[in-house]
Amino acid sequence: MPRLGNTKGSRNCSADNEIVEKHSDGSVARVRFKAISAIETPQAMETMAANYVAAIEQHDREPLLVVPLTLLDFLCIHPFSDGNGRVSRLLTLMLLYQFGYDVGRYISLERIFEESKESYYENLEISSRGWHDAKHNVHPWLNYFWGVLLRAYKEVEERVGKISTGKGSKTEQIRAAIKRKMIPFAISDLEYDCPAVSRDMIRLVLRQMRSEDLVGSEGRGPASRWFNKRS
Repeated sequence: MPRLGNTKGSRNCSADNEIVEKHSDGSVARVRFKAISAIETPQAMETMAANYVAAIEQHDREPLLVVPLTLLDFLCIHPFSDGNGRVSRLLTLMLLYQFGYDVGRYISLERIFEESKESYYENLEISSRGWHDAKHNVHPWLNYFWGVLLRAYKEVEERVGKISTGKGSKTEQIRAAIKRKMIPFAISDLEYDCPAVSRDMIRLVLRQMRSEDLVGSEGRGPASRWFNKRS
C-alpha cells in the first residue's frame, strides 16, 4: 500500500515542499498536494495566526469551527520538511484545551488519528483541493475532525459509565447538585458544589442529562447557563 511522505528539504531555504504518496520502495507514486513556496511560508503562517486571533477575539466565532479550519490551513501551508502531522496534533490539543475541551487529557487523540489515518488523509486531500485559490470544500475535513472528537468523548463516557454506577459516585453527586438548582446555573456553580469533580466530568454529566431531556441550556461561552426541566 502506498504511504505518504514529504519531499525532503528545509523550509528555511528555497526548497519547496510537496505531500507525496510513495511506493514501498520509496519511489513517488503521485503528488497529493503541493504546499505554497518556501519563500511564502513565513507570511502564510503569520496570516494564519492573525486570522485565528481575529476569528476568536474579534468575531467570537465558534471554536469547534475555528480550530479545525486553522489546522487545515496549517497542514496546507506545510511549513516543515517533516513532522507537520505531529505538530498539527500538538496544536489540536493546545487549541482545544484553550476552550475547555480537555478530552485529550484522558483519551489519546493521536491514537484515534492513527487508527483512522486512511480517512484522515482522504478527507485532508479532498478539503485541500483548491485551497490555494480559496475555493476548497472544508466540510469533509470538518466532519472528519468532529468525528474524532465524538469518538474520544464517547470513549470517556464509556469509561465514566464503568466507574459511576455505585451509590455516592461522582456522577450521582453531580446529578444531585443539579437537581437542587432552582434557578439557572453555571458550570462554575457545580464546581463549587462538587469540588472533587473535574469540569470535564461535569460537562459529560450535563450532556447526558440534556440527552435525557432533564436539563437545558441557553447562551454560549462563559455566559452560558443551564436549567432544570421540571414538570
